[in-house]
Amino acid sequence: MRRILSATVVVASCLIFNGLLSAQIEIRNGSIAFQNRLAIPPLLNPVAKDGVKVFDLTLRQAETEFFPGKRATTYGINGSYLGPTLRIRDGDQIRMRVTNDLGFDTTIHWHGMEIPAVMDGVYQVIKPDTTWEPSWTVRNQASTLWYHAHLMGHTGEQVYRGLAGLIVVDDANSDSLQLPRDYGVDDIPLIVQDKMFDSNGQLLYQPMTDQRAGPQGFLGDTILVNGTYGPYVQVPRGWLRLRFLNASNARRFNIGFDDGRAFYQIASDGGFLETPVKENRLVVGPASRVEILVDTTNGATVHLMSYAVSDVQHASGAFAKFIMKRLAQDKDENQVFSLLEIRPNAEPGSADPLPQRLNTISRPDVKLAVRTRSFSMDRNSKINGRKMTVSVIDQVIKKDDVEIWQLSDNSPNFHPFHVHNVQFLVVDVNGKQPDPSRQGWLDTVLVYPGDRIRLLVQFKYYSDPHHPYMFHCHILEHEDMGMMGQFVVVDRGTKPGEVSVDPAYVAEYSNPMDMGKEK
Repeated sequence: MRRILSATVVVASCLIFNGLLSAQIEIRNGSIAFQNRLAIPPLLNPVAKDGVKVFDLTLRQAETEFFPGKRATTYGINGSYLGPTLRIRDGDQIRMRVTNDLGFDTTIHWHGMEIPAVMDGVYQVIKPDTTWEPSWTVRNQASTLWYHAHLMGHTGEQVYRGLAGLIVVDDANSDSLQLPRDYGVDDIPLIVQDKMFDSNGQLLYQPMTDQRAGPQGFLGDTILVNGTYGPYVQVPRGWLRLRFLNASNARRFNIGFDDGRAFYQIASDGGFLETPVKENRLVVGPASRVEILVDTTNGATVHLMSYAVSDVQHASGAFAKFIMKRLAQDKDENQVFSLLEIRPNAEPGSADPLPQRLNTISRPDVKLAVRTRSFSMDRNSKINGRKMTVSVIDQVIKKDDVEIWQLSDNSPNFHPFHVHNVQFLVVDVNGKQPDPSRQGWLDTVLVYPGDRIRLLVQFKYYSDPHHPYMFHCHILEHEDMGMMGQFVVVDRGTKPGEVSVDPAYVAEYSNPMDMGKEK
């Protein structure tokens, strides 16, 4: 039986140098057998009512058997763990009916959707035994998005225990491309997460308020894919499409294949790249999605891996690289995981030539940017020196304006920066053109220590002076500690005195740490 690397992580002690706090980690080798068929999240069929597609989602507590004979307490959406895949099209009129049977408050955020602020699902708390019914017109191009809990102060634990699922968007362009599209057969969704279990198979979780947790957020020692431990998948021979979602709280994955074969990235968060990008390794940060094609024509079993992440090569500036070298042995991301065993069967699959053109990306001229906004992230879970306050609007943006958002990381940790209600383009990274994998539409971008990243941002849809969106670090523990800010998109001509946060939001979130607890 093939032996591969896994890890057990023990937080040992803290090391202070140059004013920085870092958790010392002990890594031990282990083994894993791929004996469990990969679970494929079911497609949820909507009900059509007056031209509207209605999706019914029920959130509940349950038990899930990740290991034989051991049942863990989990949260699920229409099931015991995770949720169904929602398949929609650009231009669809949709409505979600989200019923909360959890016994405590929660929210559901439609990550990556361009959506009205009152439907965004951050401030729209779903009380126990109630149903929330947001509706909107889909304005996203073909892409892989996701939905997940987003309750302030409790996002980390609620997502960790299972409140998440995929959204697949189709459009006329995706219909025209000769790509694998048979969901669950040659078009495989992969929701990848790291977990930690006790000897009874119960999920363990440590928020950053727990002194045992490291400053980088929660990191587990066991990988689940679609809620499956030690997964394998049987696929036809030919092109295989993998939709990879990093749904971990804080871990990055540096994906590649154990036999060294190349693969092609065809899409990032918000849609197809313009052309396929050939890769051997690809770092996928928390909340990010990538779509890749890999050729399985030779019939050989192959393992999708996650390799060590080298922060030193990403860090910008001498001081940042010094920090990365000092932290390299203390971070438990420098390990190897085998994620999935891929077993080609005798069935012929997609043999169409790899499309050479996937998308046309209309890039606004940087010279059209009317302003530059700066966002500086520090090691105290703050953006621009402050933590989010619900009553304070941090940024007011005029609808349709083209802007530059400049991100900087002045901490010893990376931060995945996420912006609601927009897909943006990376202008440059430390003054240089971004690598090809980051030249498509993104809603989340990894910012490394010392980085200066410029984004081109334009909010083309929806305006509301009283209902804000968020920008935040998508390390969920950083987010829960307040590493967020909020902005409103307003019509041209809106006066400053006409902008304020809806008082109901302020009242609801007066003490967010009391939310998310069983009533």
